[in-house]
Amino acid sequence: MRDASERGAAVEMLRVSKLHAFYGESHILHGIDFDVNRGELVTLLGRNGAGRTTTLKAILGLVGRRSGSVMINGREVIGLPTHRIAHLGVGYCPEERGIYASLSAEENLLLPPTVNSSGMSLDEIYEMFPNLSERRHSPGSRLSGGEQQMLAMARILRTGARLLLLDEITEGLAPVIVQTLGRVITKLKEKGLTIIMVEQNFRFAAPLADRHYVIEHGRVVETVRREELDAKMHVLQKLLGV
Repeated sequence: MRDASERGAAVEMLRVSKLHAFYGESHILHGIDFDVNRGELVTLLGRNGAGRTTTLKAILGLVGRRSGSVMINGREVIGLPTHRIAHLGVGYCPEERGIYASLSAEENLLLPPTVNSSGMSLDEIYEMFPNLSERRHSPGSRLSGGEQQMLAMARILRTGARLLLLDEITEGLAPVIVQTLGRVITKLKEKGLTIIMVEQNFRFAAPLADRHYVIEHGRVVETVRREELDAKMHVLQKLLGV
């Protein structure tokens, strides 16, 4: 965690404190602590089963039970239902993407409600994702994996969400698509959006992130800032095997 003087220099978008999460009787998160300032991009790193995806879901209340504190823009949301949290400007892009096969790409895009007026217009989205413009009338079932991933991201950008939770967005995608997603994320950072990424592809995440949080057994065990990356690479290699 960063000291108070450093945190005071920026506006805090998210603070997760002593977060515990359960699926039934399974205790997955054991007191997660981390924070993200507005406009930052942080990653949640760790081996499979460490609790990274559960952390994203717990922020949104998509777990069986949770306790602790989740503050979004200074507001405690631990007791709020998922739809209320989403309306505070939180967008979630799950690993499974959630594209409706029978709807066209544009119908999928228009499906979620807007949460504020800062959402991107269709023209802006199609400028950012030219592939989707070309495929706007194609059913979801006909889209490639890369196109589905672009659509899943574009869908939350249209809502006006300012805090994006992105889960394994590069999983199984061709390198050229991964490069495209990297350019998109860079543009979103330039627009001032706050992003939390769960990502296995460390080479993709490393140049994008301001900070990396390493999770093991449901706890944050290491924090690596961008400027510390070279010095702490041996630590990451030990923890992640990268």
